[in-house]
This record gives sequence, C-alpha cells and structure tokens, in this order.
Amino acid sequence: MNTNDLMNTALKLAKLDEKPYDTDIIVESENIKRVLIGIDMETPELLLARELGFDCVVSHHPKADNCVVDFAKVMDVQIDRMVKAGVPINKAQKVLKKKQQSIDLGRHASNYDRVSSAARLMNMPYLNIHIPADFITEEIVQTKLDKVFSNKPKTKLKDIIDELNSWEYYKGKVAQPVIRVGSSDDYAGKIEVLMAGGTNGGVDVYKSYFEAGVGTIIAMHVPEDVKKAVAEQNIGNIIVAPHMPSDSIGLLEIVKTWREQGFKVTCMSGIVE
Repeated sequence: MNTNDLMNTALKLAKLDEKPYDTDIIVESENIKRVLIGIDMETPELLLARELGFDCVVSHHPKADNCVVDFAKVMDVQIDRMVKAGVPINKAQKVLKKKQQSIDLGRHASNYDRVSSAARLMNMPYLNIHIPADFITEEIVQTKLDKVFSNKPKTKLKDIIDELNSWEYYKGKVAQPVIRVGSSDDYAGKIEVLMAGGTNGGVDVYKSYFEAGVGTIIAMHVPEDVKKAVAEQNIGNIIVAPHMPSDSIGLLEIVKTWREQGFKVTCMSGIVE
C-alpha cells in the first residue's frame, strides 16, 4: 500500500478523474501502514508523526508546493457550481474573478516550500487532499437537507439549525451551526450548500446566487465583508455549519475507506470523529 493508493481512493470517492490543483502527493512512498491525518498538518505535525512512528502524514488544507501556488485555479470549480444554481456562465466567471485574483496574489508570494522541504528532509511521506473531501462533504450535506426540506416551502432558518443540530456531525461539537445573516423566523427559500470551492468566492459570488433565486446559503465559514454586504443589501440568508465538523464529514468518509483497505489511520488537528 502506497501514497498513490491513498490518493486514488480519495479521488474515486469524490468522483474525480484527476487531481485538482489543491491536491497532490508531495513526498511519495511505498509500504505505508500507519497514517496521521488532520485539517492543518505542517512541520510540527510531521515531527509528531515521526516521533509516534507513523508512515505518512495527510493534510486537508493545502500547505505545500503547487497546492499552494496554484490554489486560485481550483476556484474555477465554483463556476460550475454557480451555473448549476442558475447563474449564467459568463456572469459566474466574472463575479469570481476579483476574489480569484486576490487569492492568486497572496499564494504566489507565499513560502510554498516551508512544509514540503521539512517533509523531504525527514523523508516523511506527505499528501495534501483538499477539494476531494470538500466535494464529498458538500454532496452529503446538500442531499440530506434536500431530503428534509425540498417539499417544505415555508421552511425557516430555525428549522435548518434544528436539523443540523440533530446530525451526529454537529451534535455536541465545540463549534455549533449558527445563523450569520438573517433571523430564526426568516423563510429559507431555496437552500444551497457551498462547501467545495477552494475558498469563499467573495461578495459578488454570494450576490449572484441570491440574484439567481437562492434564499439561503449554507457555508463552512463566511468573511466579515461578505456577511456585512449580504446583510446591508438584505438579499439573502447565510447559515454557517462550522468549519472543522463540516470538513470532517468528507474526510471521515475517506478515512473509513482507507481503514477498510487495511491502513491504520489516526485523526487529529480538527478532524472530529
């Protein structure tokens, strides 16, 4: 069992034929048995893995090499997501471009070699797996919400919060689902789960969803500028299903399959089992 086996399983579960820009094998290896995986796995976690006798480290958030430098390119998947929700493709491309360019400026100048050089010096197998896990999370959450609310036109935000809080994914976790824009008694309208786009698309992207007929967006997190703009324009609702528990949904589906394949997998750094 090797790093390619780990990666191919994640891609297959996410229904992807190739690695997205934010997902790659940074240090390859064969004969992997024990895997340490977390949301953010950097040099301290690599050292911990070596100390504890693990054979491989997997980080959900991209930390190394092309996964960092090319990160903005993976945001193109948001165009397809917007089109699916009713946004014209030309508009989707334009409203995403501002945030995409901003992300590219920051990532291009970042120290992309910091974690990968540590992994190579330690000879520690290391993977970044981002979008595949997020795709799995988004599909699971959207499907479950559709099943409950698709035939309930007068669903209110409090109903969605109650539903999310009933799921094992969020029940009893430190961070809980919360309404960021809107109030408990506001009607939800059409519900769209946006959890797989690299990063938040920004104010213009959110506005395009609401203009296309979406009433409530369910996200893992929302920046202050987006929250403020949506509230001021009074154009829709935002519910945050918390970041770490939500990321854990897709990651644990991958972990479950790895374990079935014979890998011994330990979760840490934000993955909530």
